[in-house]
Amino acid sequence: MKKRFALPVLLFVFIVPTLKIGAQQDQGFTPSQPPMPKQAPTPAPPPAPTGPVEVNGIAAKVNGSVVTKNQVSFLIAPLFRQLSAQFPRRGPQFENQLKEAKDKVVRELVDRQIILDEFKQLGASIKPYIIDAEIKRQMRELYNGDEAKFREELKHSRLTMEGYREMTREKMVVQAMRAQQFSDAPPPLPAEVRKEYEEVKLSIRDVTKDLITFQKIFIPTSDSQNPVATPETQLALAEDVAKQAADGKDFGELAKTYSKDAFSDKMGLQENVPRADLSPEFAAIIFDAKIGSIVGPLMDQQGFTLVKPIKIDYGPSPDLSKVREMIEERVTKKKTSVQYERWIESRRKRAMIEIKI
Repeated sequence: MKKRFALPVLLFVFIVPTLKIGAQQDQGFTPSQPPMPKQAPTPAPPPAPTGPVEVNGIAAKVNGSVVTKNQVSFLIAPLFRQLSAQFPRRGPQFENQLKEAKDKVVRELVDRQIILDEFKQLGASIKPYIIDAEIKRQMRELYNGDEAKFREELKHSRLTMEGYREMTREKMVVQAMRAQQFSDAPPPLPAEVRKEYEEVKLSIRDVTKDLITFQKIFIPTSDSQNPVATPETQLALAEDVAKQAADGKDFGELAKTYSKDAFSDKMGLQENVPRADLSPEFAAIIFDAKIGSIVGPLMDQQGFTLVKPIKIDYGPSPDLSKVREMIEERVTKKKTSVQYERWIESRRKRAMIEIKI
């Protein structure tokens, strides 16, 4: 009979973050932004390439098994969109953070494949309903519970739902194998469990219940009242307004002067906005910002946004009794991290690994 690994339903996502940038009007800050001026006719698409086109390249090989570029792209997509919003001009900080994330994903996918090889030898399996629960959790936390956005990102990364389900299963296999490898570790003490819970309970809250009150300044990429305005000049304007706010000028007055949305006459104030009403990447940035700080300019397809958080009400966290098993696993994982690193390093040395990106 095949072995089955029971895992808690609540599991941490393989890699961050977390997000969808500037796709449609209701995915930005509010649905009440003024309509954009008519765009110039769309230029003709470039001629189709005559040579071979890479559909899904190889990121790495492990013992003959392939880690694809599409897998890597999908896993870093939320962070990529968040960084794109946060750094409109890209630059070294954007490139460095993106490279670090990509390198981390590739390393983890390589380690995952090494562990999967051992898992196959055991003939074990993960229960399907646990995989379903983990996929739903990721949709809720990374895509504000919007399955359409989630599937759109799958399509963009050229991944099928079945392919993503397999990726999720593999990730959970790694967690199960690690737990079994160090099953003889001393059990976590109650004080250790409580301490870990207090440290992570905010991160495991129901983010769909988050609310935020903020002031906002929205500067569109083009200005119908200024025909010479370009996305570049509008970004420069947004950066100048951000500097004025950082230097102490009243944010509300700046909103009345510069903001081009329905809230400018209210000093940019929007109260108790549900997290689900914001695009995931904007939400990830402003919910992590300090109260009273100036955030932005953040970029999406409509324009550039400055935000000053005023109040944040976080969604409820689950009681310790409901997540105790998961918290205990986290404590054990920390206790055995040195042993695990020695164990996986010994497997890396035996494996045939080829990194291609």
